[in-house]
Amino acid sequence: MGQLDGKVAIVTGGGSGIGKGIAKAFADEGCSVVIAARNAERLDAAAAQLSSGGATVISIPTDVTSEEQVASLFAKTMDQFGKLDVLVNNSGAFDGGPVEDLTMEQWNKVIDVNVTGPFLGSREAFRIMKKQGGGRIINIGSIAAQKPRHSSSPYTTSKHAVWGLTQSLALEGRDHGIAVSALHPGNVMVERRGDGKSATGRDEGPEPLISTEDMGRTALLMATLPPESNMLEAIVLPLGQAYLGRG
Repeated sequence: MGQLDGKVAIVTGGGSGIGKGIAKAFADEGCSVVIAARNAERLDAAAAQLSSGGATVISIPTDVTSEEQVASLFAKTMDQFGKLDVLVNNSGAFDGGPVEDLTMEQWNKVIDVNVTGPFLGSREAFRIMKKQGGGRIINIGSIAAQKPRHSSSPYTTSKHAVWGLTQSLALEGRDHGIAVSALHPGNVMVERRGDGKSATGRDEGPEPLISTEDMGRTALLMATLPPESNMLEAIVLPLGQAYLGRG
């Protein structure tokens, strides 16, 4: 018997990386999972792989920055399953570089995906979860919300905003049985290049990495707490990663 038998979850950015790892952890514990992302081909392949063992995993192509597409994602989920127990706002974008060289296109891309996306998803989830008497929302943040990396102004700003959104929604949700939390990853294997360079192109040198399975296990723990409990914030990073005092 799975820890999430009978539960329904939406995982954005579920076609790869952390989102796919979380979707697998949920599906392996009996949860029906809806994965959403813009890349329909990769999303369908992930759904087929995750459901090959008998789990219920469906894919709904969605641009999380589109109000209409996000509303459609939640409507289709409700049509299919009639409820929503967990939302994981995982879709993310990274861009950066010296601040004087950043364009509005770079800035808006990161803010739209990383901040507007979780807002739109959480708004739809609140509308459902208030009526059904509760639920959980897990926002995927980053250790950048506490300790920024060099030349990462858009990303760092967005993850500070995700943590602020999480706290605000946790306050709004607690009277309605809605637990809202943030999971902050450190360096995850799918998010780092093999040569150790960050997405800004700055050579950070080789760094230790954790797996998407580590993130999936943590998200599962957060999702399976008793309804009266909430893990408001979790930071998961490689033991050897420079975090405290990193520059």
